[in-house]
Amino acid sequence: MDYGKYLFQQKKKQNEAKKKQKVIVVKEVQFRPRIDEHDFNFKRNHVLRFLADGDKVKATVRFRGREMAHQELGRAVLDRLLAEVKEKGAAEGLPMVQGNRMAIIIGPVSQK
Repeated sequence: MDYGKYLFQQKKKQNEAKKKQKVIVVKEVQFRPRIDEHDFNFKRNHVLRFLADGDKVKATVRFRGREMAHQELGRAVLDRLLAEVKEKGAAEGLPMVQGNRMAIIIGPVSQK
């Protein structure tokens, strides 16, 4: 067997394997603790669209100033989001607080 032909076949196999894999992208949607109803619904629809495309979503609540004292409001926003997208996505852990942000990663639910 010719070595050049062997290398060509290996490259073809790698390209075929690359075509069949799905690259998972993490999209981020930012909320505020005192978000309005329309704004929440608008961003929730973005989350649903991202999950339908097979991407993960990082939902972040940003706190400013005195809002840091009321992190339960941000937690309530994330809990409400999880409740409304539970058919399409599931949380991949608990909400994490990093500085003035609270974030959770939502992954798509596999369709069987």
